[in-house]
Amino acid sequence: MAELLSVPFKKSSDVDIVKPLKNLIQATYNTGENNEDFNDAINELNRLRTNAIWKVFEKSSLDVIYSYYDQLASLESKIPPQEVQIPFKWKDAFDKGSLFGGRMSLTISSLAYERMCILFNMAAMQSAIAAQQPMDTEESLKLAAKLLQQSAGIFTYLKSNIMMAVHQETTPDLNPETLNALSQLMLAQAQEVIAYKCIRDEMKDSMVAKVCAQCEELYTDALRLLQKDALRSLWEREWIPTVQAKQSTFRGLTQYYQAQVCRAQKAVGEEIARLTLAAELLRGARPGSPAADAAVRAARQLAAAVRDNDFIYHERVPDARALEPVGRAPVATALPPQPRWGSGRDLFERLVPMQVHQALQASAARRADLVGAEINKLREATQLLNSILASLNLPACIETTGDAGLPESIREKAAAVRASGGPAALRGLMAELPDLLQRNREILTEAERMLREEAEADAALRAQFGARWTRTESEKLTEAFRANAAKYAQIIDNAVRADSIVQQKFKQHEENIELLSRSDGEIDAGMPDAPKASGSDGDALQTLRSLMKTVEEVKAERDALESELKSATVDLREKFLAALAEDGAVDEPALSAGALGAALAPLQRRAQESLARQERLAGELQRAHAALMAARGGASGRDEALGRLCAAYDAYQDLTGNLKEGVKFYNDLTQLLVAFQNKVSDFCFARKTEKDELLKDLTQEASRATPRPAPSPPQHHSAGADEPPAVKKEAPPRPPPPSAASSTALPAPLPYPVQPQGMPLPYGAAAAPYPMYAPMPTLYNPYATLPYPHHSRGAPYQPYQYPPPASGYPQPPPAGYNPYQQQ
Repeated sequence: MAELLSVPFKKSSDVDIVKPLKNLIQATYNTGENNEDFNDAINELNRLRTNAIWKVFEKSSLDVIYSYYDQLASLESKIPPQEVQIPFKWKDAFDKGSLFGGRMSLTISSLAYERMCILFNMAAMQSAIAAQQPMDTEESLKLAAKLLQQSAGIFTYLKSNIMMAVHQETTPDLNPETLNALSQLMLAQAQEVIAYKCIRDEMKDSMVAKVCAQCEELYTDALRLLQKDALRSLWEREWIPTVQAKQSTFRGLTQYYQAQVCRAQKAVGEEIARLTLAAELLRGARPGSPAADAAVRAARQLAAAVRDNDFIYHERVPDARALEPVGRAPVATALPPQPRWGSGRDLFERLVPMQVHQALQASAARRADLVGAEINKLREATQLLNSILASLNLPACIETTGDAGLPESIREKAAAVRASGGPAALRGLMAELPDLLQRNREILTEAERMLREEAEADAALRAQFGARWTRTESEKLTEAFRANAAKYAQIIDNAVRADSIVQQKFKQHEENIELLSRSDGEIDAGMPDAPKASGSDGDALQTLRSLMKTVEEVKAERDALESELKSATVDLREKFLAALAEDGAVDEPALSAGALGAALAPLQRRAQESLARQERLAGELQRAHAALMAARGGASGRDEALGRLCAAYDAYQDLTGNLKEGVKFYNDLTQLLVAFQNKVSDFCFARKTEKDELLKDLTQEASRATPRPAPSPPQHHSAGADEPPAVKKEAPPRPPPPSAASSTALPAPLPYPVQPQGMPLPYGAAAAPYPMYAPMPTLYNPYATLPYPHHSRGAPYQPYQYPPPASGYPQPPPAGYNPYQQQ
C-alpha cells in the first residue's frame, strides 16, 4: 500500500491565559470566592494548552490534545466566548514563506477561534498517527481507518463552522475550500485502508471490487479539489502525484477484482477486457504492495484467458470504454466530532452553563425585585408611623411628669446617639465619601483613556495602510465598553446628588442631633419647663400607653418579617439544568414564577396584614392623642421641643444607615470598576498583539513584493542622481473580512446574559453586538432617588404643630426614602 499522506500542524505561540480568564470568570459570576476556587483549574488549563501546542509535534499521543480540547469546549459553554480577551495567535499550517498564500498568521481573541485551531491540529494528529500505522495487522488497519474517518469528520465540521467563529479572512489552511479538500482526502485514505483490509481478509471479489471502485471515486474527487488554482500552491510537492497514482491504482484494482467476478461467471470476453485494463493501470505499483501482487496475477491470468478464448470460447473482447461501471460500496464515512474526546474530569464542572447562569441571574433579579418591593412597603409604612409618632410627641408626651425630668424614651434615644458616636460619627462617614468618589472617578477615567488611545492608534494605522488594514474598527468593538463607561459615569453622577441630599438632611437636623449627643442634664436644661400635671388625663394616658405597646409589637413583627423576606431563597439551579438537558433551552420566567410565588406568597400576606393593622392603629393614636391634648389644654413648648428631638433621632438613624450603605456602595462600585478596567486593559492588550501581528504581515508582504536591487546603470543612463535603482512594489491589498451585508452564512448573535458584565464582542463586528449594561454593586441599589420635597425647595425646618392642623398631620418624606436607592 502506498504511504498515507498526513496534514501538517498549525503552530501557535505561548500566551498568558491565566489573568484574562480569572478576570472574566470573576466578572461573569460576580463573586471573588468562585474566582479563588478556579485558580487551580485555570492554571491546569494553561498547562494543558502548553502541552497541546508543543507536544503535538512529537506525533506520539492524541491524549494531550484531547484533554485540552475537552476543557476548552466545556469552558466555552460556560462563559461568553466572545468576551475572552486573550490574543490567540495561530500560523498557517501550509506556510512556505510564499507571497501567494494569503496571510501567514492570524490573531483573534476568541475561545471559538482557539477551539477551531485545536480541532485542526487534532485532525492533523489523527492523520499523522494513521500514517504511522503498519498495515499488516488487524488492529493497526482498524485504528488507521477510524482515525482517518474522524479526521475527515473534523475537517468537514471546520468547513461548515470556521467562518461563524472567525468572522473575517482566515489563513489559507482554514479556508473552507482547503478544509473541504482535506476532508475529501482523509475520507479517500480511510476507504483505501478499508479496501486493503478487505483484500487482506480475502473477502468476496465482488465486494472488494465495489470497495475499490468507491476508493477510486473518492480519490478522483480529492484530486479535483487539490488541483484548484487557489489551493494548488499549498500542498507539498508529492501530494498531487501521489493522489493521481492512487486514483490509477484503485481503478486498476477495481478492474482486476471485477475480472475475477467475470471469470466465475464464464464471461471470458469481459474478463479479458478488464484484465487488460488492470494490467496496464497496475504496471507502476510499488513493489511488495497488494497492488503490485495484483498486477503480477493480472498479467498471468490475462495470458491464460487470452489463450483459452483463442482456442475454446472465441468470445468478442469488448472495448474498455463499453464496460459496465462497477458498483460502489461507500464503507468509509466522515465521523462527526465527539462531544467529549478524553476521559479526564471537567475542570470547570462547578461553573454552570451560560444559559443556566443567565436564568439564575434573571431569577435572582426577579426575586430581589419582589423582596425589595415588599421590604420597601414595610419600611415606608414604618417611616410613616415614626413620623406620626414624632408629630404627636409619642412616647415622650405620655412619659412627662410634673417635674422637669426628661422622659425615659428621650433618655434612651440620647444614650443611643452618644453610643454610636453622635454627629462626629456622621461627619466622619461623610468625610469618607469624597475620597471614595474620587477613587472611582480615577479608575473610570483611566479605562476611558485606554479605550481612547487604542481607538486613536487604530484610526492612524487605518489611515496609513488604507484597505490593507483589514481588522475590525475599534469603534465597532468598543461600543459596549463605551456604553458601560457612560453608565458608570451616570451612576457616579447620581451618587453625587445623593451625597448632597444626605448633607442637606444632616444640616436640617444638625442642631437637635448635637443636643441629643449631650448629657441628660444638658438636654433637660435646654428644654422648656413642663406644664403642671392634671388629673383629668388618666384615661387618655392609659389608652396611649396601650397603643404604644401595640406599636412596638408591630415594629418587632416587621423586623422579623423583613429578615424572613431577605432569607427567602429559591434554588432553581437543578431545575434549570434539567430543563437545559431536556429541551436545550431554559424558560426562566415560566420556571421561576411559580417557585418564587409559592415561596413569597405567605410572607406577602403577612406584610399586607401588617400594613392594614398600622392603618387602624394610626387612626386610634391620633384620636387618643387629641383627647389627651384636650384634657391638658393643648401642646406645650416642651412637647414641641421633645418632638424635634424625636425627629432628630429618627433622622440620625436614617443618616447613619444611608452613609454606611453609601460607603459600601462606593467600595462595591470600586470593585466593579476595577473589573471593568481589567477587561478594558485585556482588550487593549489583545488589540495591540493583533496590531503587531498585522503590521508584521504587512511588512513581510511588502518585503516579498520588493525585487532584488538591479545593478546600477551607468551614470549617463540615470534619469537623476537621486533616483533609487528599483521601485518598491506594494503588496496587493487583501480582501476585507466578510460583512453582514455580504455574507448570509454568519449566524445571528446569540442572546446575551440577563446581567452581563460589560464586555463587548471582540470580533465578529458583522453581527450586531450583544445588548450590554454596566453591572451594579452587589446586593445594593446605586444612588438615584428623588429628593425630599422640602430638600428640593430648600425650605427651612418646620416644627410640628399641636394639635394637628386642619390639613392633617405632616406627611413624611417619600415612603421608603433611601438616597442611595436606584430609580
